[in-house]
Amino acid sequence: MADKENFDNEFDFGMDTKEKEKVTTPKMFKVLLHNDDYTTMEFVVEILVSIFHKTEEEATQIMLDVHRKGRGLVGVFTYDIAVTKANQVHQEARKRDFPLKCTVESE
Repeated sequence: MADKENFDNEFDFGMDTKEKEKVTTPKMFKVLLHNDDYTTMEFVVEILVSIFHKTEEEATQIMLDVHRKGRGLVGVFTYDIAVTKANQVHQEARKRDFPLKCTVESE
């Protein structure tokens, strides 16, 4: 069996060491829910559980933040995931005729 050094050399695909070290972490984005006078608290909790995979307790706490403070942080994600989740929130809200607003902000 080949040792690790031979394996790495065999499969370096022509990349030099400097290129291998230039891995950067992606920029992260906050997903926020905003309070309104029409969307029910129950629906907000439902969205937080179904789309953001929060527990009932976590979802209730976030919903209360949204209700009391005007908006609440749902999570921090890479851009593509944050935008996808915000779009899912808007789609589900429109299906139920709620004006729930979900925004994405740079961290």
